[in-house]
Order: sequence, then structure tokens, then C-alpha cells
Amino acid sequence: MVSGIETDNLGNTYAVSVDKGEDRMNKVEICGVNTSKLPVLSNKKMRELLERIRNGDQQAREEMVQGNLRLVLSVIQRFNNRGEYVDDLFQVGCIGLMKAIDNFDLNQNVKFSTYAVPMIIGEIRRYLRDNNPIRVSRSLRDIAYKALQVRDALANKYAKEPTINQIAEEMQIPREEIVFALDAIQEPISLFEPIYHDGGDPIFVMDQIRDEKNIDGNWLEGVSIKEGMQRLNEREKLILTMRFYDGRTQMEVAEEIGISQAQVSRLEKAALKHLRRFMATS
Repeated sequence: MVSGIETDNLGNTYAVSVDKGEDRMNKVEICGVNTSKLPVLSNKKMRELLERIRNGDQQAREEMVQGNLRLVLSVIQRFNNRGEYVDDLFQVGCIGLMKAIDNFDLNQNVKFSTYAVPMIIGEIRRYLRDNNPIRVSRSLRDIAYKALQVRDALANKYAKEPTINQIAEEMQIPREEIVFALDAIQEPISLFEPIYHDGGDPIFVMDQIRDEKNIDGNWLEGVSIKEGMQRLNEREKLILTMRFYDGRTQMEVAEEIGISQAQVSRLEKAALKHLRRFMATS
């Protein structure tokens, strides 16, 4: 059973599992591929294979895929905390690798790995997005993907990152719709996903988030209100409870306790005055 991915001192990446019987880490297979015996291709060899692939050589294509599986393994490490099976991510990454092989332009002065890594990452992100439990409508996704394409086109044209207003003007869509669509396709992040690690205890996302509903000021204010309520007489306490905890109107409170609405209003104001005075001195 695959338990994770490890990188050795030479920078080689492997899938690993724990052999409980011998209490050691063993190189294992992912999707039938022995990760400890994966070949490594030189840039010159990859170029030769790519030229043969362009001429329809399927054997060269297979050799090119096998020679870049280590690249796929190194990329899927970035998604190791998503709770997805390593085998699934590996297979999806291989699809991205094959797309990169089929679409790589030999005339461009770019290393194959530089071109392939974004293709592999994009394929994995697309898989995670499509399998996301949070469903986003097709129309929103279309707007978001179109906005991303326009953003890249404008960035290439003007050599700087375009603003949302520029993208909206180019697409002729209200700015608010684009912002909403881009927010909708954002991938959810686990609160326990590490964002920083310096060799000691990692810092997780949840460590950087503040709960506005439970800050100390609100908690202390709640304590003061409860103590202040105890100092009111029973009628004042009942009126404030019905008005602000139960959400009733002054008319409903008046009918409930058998007095006029004007009396409820006077008693409520007096109770609030006493409560504010107590909180100001506490």
C-alpha cells in the first residue's frame, strides 16, 4: 500500500510504503510502475525522441513517457496533502505529461520539463476541480476560464498583470460577475494544510485565521452583559430577554406580561440605561 512520496539525498523522488514486518521503508510500485527503476533521459536524448515522435514513432513516445515519470512524481508532491490517492494523482499527472509530449514545439528554445510541469499541474488541478464536492455551475466556470484566458492574453500584450476592470472591459461583462466567477472556482484549502515549516513545528492555515465571533473583546462584553442582567429586577430582565433574545416586538411583550406598550418602552429604556451604566463601570 502506498503511504506517501519521499525524496532521497540525490533529489530522486519515490513512492514509499512501510513494511511493518521489517520496520523499514521500501521502494514500491505506483500503478504498476516500479519507481526505483525509472530511467532518466538527457536533454539530447529527449530531443531525439521528440523528433522521432513527430514522425509517428510510437515506441519513442512510450520511451519518452517512461523517461519522464520521475517528473510526474515530483509534481504530485505538491498535492500530497489533498487527501487524494497517490495512484489517482499519478495517473492524472501522466495524462498531462502525454499532452505535453504531443504538443511540445521543438522550434521553441525551451526545455521540455519547463513546458511539461505546468501541463501536469494544470491537468491535476482540473481533476481536483471536477471532483470537488463544492459544485460550481457550468456558466460560472465558463466565465472564470474565459477570464483567465483574457488575463493571460492581456499580460502577454502589455507585459504586466491586467486589472479586473481591464478584463471586464475586454470581455464586455460586468466586473462583479468576473470577480464572483473567479472566486467560485477557487479550490478549498484544508485548515490543517501547512503553509510554513522551518524545521520546527509547522504553521497551518488555521493558525493564521482569526475568528471574529470569538475574539476576547466580544467574550468579555458577553460576560459583562450577563452580570449586568443579574442586577436588574425581574420585570426589566424579562422585558430585555423577550426583546433582544427572543426577538419580540414591544407590542408582543406588552400582551405577554399584561401592560401597555408605552410602559414596556419606558421599562426597556430604563433597563438599558442601568445595563450601560454597569458595563461602563465594570
